[in-house]
Amino acid sequence: MNAIKMSNGGQAGMDTSCTVRDATMSLLREAGMTTIFGNPGSTELPFLRNFPADFRYILGLQESIVLGMADGYAQATRKAALVNLHSAAGVGHALGNLFTAFKNQTPLVVTAGQQARSMLPYEPFLFAERATEFPRPYVKWAIEPARAEDVPAAIARAYYIAMEPPCGPTFVSIPIDDWDKECELIVLRSVVTGNPGNPEAIANVATRLAAARNPVLVVAAGAARDDAWNETVALAERHEMPVWVAPVSARCGFPEDHRLFAGFLPAFRQAIFKALGGHDLILALGGPLSFYHAEGFGPHLPDGADLITIGDNVAHAAWSPVGDAIVANVKSALKQLLGAPASASPAAKTVKAVKPAVSGSHFNVAYLFQQIAQLRPNDSIIVEEAPSSRDAMHDYLPIRKPDSFFTCASGGLGHGLPAAIGISLGQPTRKTIAVLGDGSSMYAIQGLWTATQLNLPVSFVIVNNRRYEALESFGRLLGVQQPVGTKLENIDFCELAHAQGMQSRRATEPRQLDEALRWSFATQGPTLVEVMVD
Repeated sequence: MNAIKMSNGGQAGMDTSCTVRDATMSLLREAGMTTIFGNPGSTELPFLRNFPADFRYILGLQESIVLGMADGYAQATRKAALVNLHSAAGVGHALGNLFTAFKNQTPLVVTAGQQARSMLPYEPFLFAERATEFPRPYVKWAIEPARAEDVPAAIARAYYIAMEPPCGPTFVSIPIDDWDKECELIVLRSVVTGNPGNPEAIANVATRLAAARNPVLVVAAGAARDDAWNETVALAERHEMPVWVAPVSARCGFPEDHRLFAGFLPAFRQAIFKALGGHDLILALGGPLSFYHAEGFGPHLPDGADLITIGDNVAHAAWSPVGDAIVANVKSALKQLLGAPASASPAAKTVKAVKPAVSGSHFNVAYLFQQIAQLRPNDSIIVEEAPSSRDAMHDYLPIRKPDSFFTCASGGLGHGLPAAIGISLGQPTRKTIAVLGDGSSMYAIQGLWTATQLNLPVSFVIVNNRRYEALESFGRLLGVQQPVGTKLENIDFCELAHAQGMQSRRATEPRQLDEALRWSFATQGPTLVEVMVD
């Protein structure tokens, strides 16, 4: 459950008149939203006038980077973050990562400047026509308040909605001349959100689990968002269930070195059918099983298998093609399941298979991930946006602790680099390691500047294979043997880092890689390691 902590309220008879700017800053301060992510334009300047000393402004050099940083920060802190964008052009730049934030179920309050109300009938320069429609459908709620004095109330409502499960971004368009108008102070209310699930429905799941001959768990990103790591481990061990990661999950909800860890389900219908064969009950936690990447045919589930999905997203419950669904907070639901009477003790089993070590004779991504796993700090956080390298990461870089892995839930590029910056801002005592493809990095390379300015403990590891390998691999699957527009020759990431004030090293063979990783992981500030893989 999400508890939104608010103030104690105002006193009767108190004079609460002030400017819209003052009321908004007071509101944000009460909500703990004193870190603002932005790239300011002309219509945002009045909001930033007399910027409070207890706030901080995180500047990104392009709006998609701003949105990605805020996404990472909100995920790392489990609190809504404020994003300040510029009218239509800035919102347009940010839309790719807004889409990702929506798919990540990240709580964000996105504001955008609008031209003065008196100018709107004349379609002025740098205004937003039908501003609330532009970011849809990838925001939960959008508004341009009818009156200036309604702006603080609109931001408060946007905050409540962003934090209500399923969490997600909201949007408020604010005309430039609203900030200096008078209004009343808004006192944030105490709102407790979250659906623990119907007790009778959860009790029915417990009965079906106890009766199952060979149950299996599938864990998606929602289990991590609901902080259900320990409960998931306890339930798996109680019933000796193998545990799979749901297709293209953006978070890790179960230790990948656990003896019951079975692996990663591919995003293909026939492959899921094959992997889950022999199980009579499939319990999916925190997300759908049917998150397919390509067209498939045949049944969705193996013969004789029932599916139960538990998660906070009503959309997931609606679109699942088969099985039962319970809309609930995963942590609360699992606590109820763990409190139910247990069945006869099942025989202990071990599922986890260990991959053989990679020698380094071929300088490939498998060797890279193996060395990252061996050399990285114990409490470090992995952020990944290297799609063609994900299988190797699964095999050689196990995630062993909660809140230690983040990736993009949407499939769009340009999220990982700025998200790593936001995650580091939210978890500043831990080393963040961003493993990024060369193509992915170029969508947001300006983010290196912000990491340098803030001196954040981030290691950017660029997997440079000089092409969009994910496209070439998928092309081979579709019978496209020579796709066009996939070669990325002659990009020097060390020079790009140097130009933005960041230290860097390049590795072209195993000895150089180990030296570069040790140096990067031991350095307090941000660094970049470019890895030239085969």
